[in-house]
Amino acid sequence: MKKEPLLLLPGTLCDDRLWDHQLKNLADFSEVTVGDLTKDESIAGMAKSILNNAPEQFALAGLSLGGIVAMEVIRQEPERITKLALLDSNPYGPKPEQLKIWDNFITMIEGERFSEITKKHLLPNLIHPDRLNDKELTSVITDMSDQIGPHAYKRQLMAVKTRTDARDRLKDIQCPTLLLVGRDDCICPVELHEEMLDLIPNSQLVVVDHCGHLSSMERPEAVTHALQEWFLTH
Repeated sequence: MKKEPLLLLPGTLCDDRLWDHQLKNLADFSEVTVGDLTKDESIAGMAKSILNNAPEQFALAGLSLGGIVAMEVIRQEPERITKLALLDSNPYGPKPEQLKIWDNFITMIEGERFSEITKKHLLPNLIHPDRLNDKELTSVITDMSDQIGPHAYKRQLMAVKTRTDARDRLKDIQCPTLLLVGRDDCICPVELHEEMLDLIPNSQLVVVDHCGHLSSMERPEAVTHALQEWFLTH
């Protein structure tokens, strides 16, 4: 029996390791791959690249930036998406204070201070405060950032800076949709996912306790279980 394809989209400054537990534990019943969001400078361009390299029909899950791109993927070619999962995501356009922060990060990149960004500015908001002393977790996060590198990160920042508000389009999503968020996510809080739950017709919400923004790494078993339920029951 042929396995249904499942495409996972990582967040900003993240690679396949964001989905390590899911890649290992979802492979029994799905053909799992991870998309590349490092080559384009717009959300629309990222979505088009994903579609150009994806199977004809597939299930799609994205975390953070990956979720933003997933919303654009299903806008561009909804008939190709069999199931959708948006993890720790944000349907809004950028806020003025975010644009100011991202412009500062671009200035830091251009000033060859990229290595400071994740450790000093991003990490405290990416995971639950209790995990900041978890050297195993934090070292993987910082290493992913180093592997993505300053040039790809600048492209990702340009993409999120110019993204559009997706809320008006969410009501058009018809496929089964999982919304998942860490209860303590301060970047894409629970309230955003409750709003998306009201907008997307065939959706369900899972809130993962004691968990920040990088839910797939912080609470891998809980996230994998939720994805299994979503994938196998629809």
